[in-house]
Amino acid sequence: MTTAAPSTVLATIQPAFTDAERVALAGFLAGYRGLTREAYALDLRQFASWCRSRSLALFAVRRADIEGFARDLEAMGRARATVTRRLSTIAGFYKYAVEEALLDRSPAAHLRRPRVDYESHAVALDRNELGALLVTAGLGPSVVHALISLLALNRLRVSEATGADIEARGTERGHRTLAITRKSGKKAVIPLAPRTARAMDLAIGERAGGPIFLTAAGRGWTGTAPGGSSDGSPAAPGWPRRSAR
Repeated sequence: MTTAAPSTVLATIQPAFTDAERVALAGFLAGYRGLTREAYALDLRQFASWCRSRSLALFAVRRADIEGFARDLEAMGRARATVTRRLSTIAGFYKYAVEEALLDRSPAAHLRRPRVDYESHAVALDRNELGALLVTAGLGPSVVHALISLLALNRLRVSEATGADIEARGTERGHRTLAITRKSGKKAVIPLAPRTARAMDLAIGERAGGPIFLTAAGRGWTGTAPGGSSDGSPAAPGWPRRSAR
């Protein structure tokens, strides 16, 4: 009986990206920050994984490959807007690579993208329903009234409202204002509707600093939903807790 001698040949591990691809990825993402950077990084990571599963290098793909990636996304049930955004990210990445002389031509230059219906089909509150909501909020706890007023009258996102501090209040030309941080990370100063300003004063009470909206434990809301934050903090005083399901 013969035994096979152990092989001394080492397997060659191919790097995930070439040097040029790595430089292009890092340089493209360096032009963005915050949530935009995270979204673009996710798009490119998924596209790179798709290419790697088909033994395709990023700088070796053709337009047909990118369109194949789009068809696979559609087959997985991704929305048209999601597919279009990912294709836009890919096109932007290859455009950057060409501009930086890392690639001769972009395979996404003439890419066909799905048509997106930009008309919103979401059902919004009408004037009467909004008025009823504000009346109901006004009859409840002051913290609820203040938050609803910021969302309904000043059109803030939940994260923008709950992330505001007491010290961020101000006055400009006789109008009450509030300094907030937008979703993009940019700072903005917004004028407050009189009703909103009064509701905030009642919610803040005698406090001189810190977050406007507090949890039952006395901490600022860290999640995007007031009914209990993403870190497990209890609901804010006067706000109904989420029922366990």
